[in-house]
Amino acid sequence: MGRTLVEKIFDEHRVDSPFPDTHVLKLDRVFCHEITTPIAITDLMARGMDRVFDPTKIKAVIDHVTPAKDSKTAEQGKILRDWARRHGIKDFFDIGRNGVCHAIFPEKGFVRPGYTVIMGDSHTCTHGAFGAFAAGVGTTDLEVGILKGVCAFRTPKTIKIVLKGKLKPGVYAKDLILFIIRELTVNGATNKIIEFTGPVIDKMSMEGRMTLCNMAIEAGGTCGVCYPDMTTVEYLWPFIKDEFATKEDALKEYSKWISDEDAVYEKVYEYDVSELEPMVTFGYKPDQVKTVREMEGTKVDQVYIGSCTNGRIEDLRVAASILKGKKISDNVRAIVSPATPGVYSQALKEGLIEIFQEAGFCVTNPTCGACLGMSNGVLAEGEVCASTTNRNFNGRMGKGGMVHLMSPATAAATAIEGKITNSEIYQA
Repeated sequence: MGRTLVEKIFDEHRVDSPFPDTHVLKLDRVFCHEITTPIAITDLMARGMDRVFDPTKIKAVIDHVTPAKDSKTAEQGKILRDWARRHGIKDFFDIGRNGVCHAIFPEKGFVRPGYTVIMGDSHTCTHGAFGAFAAGVGTTDLEVGILKGVCAFRTPKTIKIVLKGKLKPGVYAKDLILFIIRELTVNGATNKIIEFTGPVIDKMSMEGRMTLCNMAIEAGGTCGVCYPDMTTVEYLWPFIKDEFATKEDALKEYSKWISDEDAVYEKVYEYDVSELEPMVTFGYKPDQVKTVREMEGTKVDQVYIGSCTNGRIEDLRVAASILKGKKISDNVRAIVSPATPGVYSQALKEGLIEIFQEAGFCVTNPTCGACLGMSNGVLAEGEVCASTTNRNFNGRMGKGGMVHLMSPATAAATAIEGKITNSEIYQA
């Protein structure tokens, strides 16, 4: 019987199966940030186990509140900073060099096909875009990962989603994943892997694939995955070029992780998305999704472009193409946060930052702050935000605030009009 991509990764990394349905896996990467990791560090210290299994496989960043906004967040940063120095963790990205974790770690080439990755962050599933198994974990699992380089998981069951057709102009990966979450519901993939396949995925950039996998968790998924292909190889080539003679050799090696044709799936869904329209959330659940057309005219107070979902250079290019030569509505404030210093620098070179500023956007440093309502764009009670982030939970961006999730294109058009607007009116 054939195996799925994640079943192959489990078989390659399994070090123990203490129970029939439990598998202890060797970890290739443990990612850390300053919100969840300090709790694990402090507990390990209290237990007299202030050690790391391999400092070269641990990557850390300060990204959720950066720079620190108060004494508490400064202390969280200090705990992570001191720990990284104490254990010689070379890949620690402090203030000034830091970016949003699920953007900067792939950008640095830290994720490869076939890898196992954990982090104390639910959107760790982003890294499955590379054909890896990547999962968000709790404090205890994170501690074990840091200390021993292993983590226990249940036997993976996979849902396969085959996406056919061709996306219309103005429809992006964010619209696609919102549609899929609506179809699956927020519980539809609980404790399962979502495997994204088909012609639409084959043509999608790594940025687009990361957007899809990033929001697998919003359907309850443990991880979202895409098959590694030449697009994956091209993205990773600056980091793997010394390991392979040619890109074709790299593709041959990475292709071993692709699911077998006779692999068994929990469910298989096929969608022709040729007629898919731009999508947007309403209410307080990620599966509460309508077309933008149905939500047009809904007034907003703030527009936010950024996050680990849509803060990459591809996202900024799309938004800037709509904003060029235009001004945002007098009735909104708009914020853009490039996800990494590399994205920020590239946006500067391409003149995108100037476009955002001339349109009336506040351009901030890379940060997760606004997405989870901690800094850099928190909403007041009763305010509404059009956002390219990944969660619209009640109070997510501020107590009593409402968040409508959408693509960067829709967010840019909404900023101009001051109300939810379909970007097609600004696109040639």
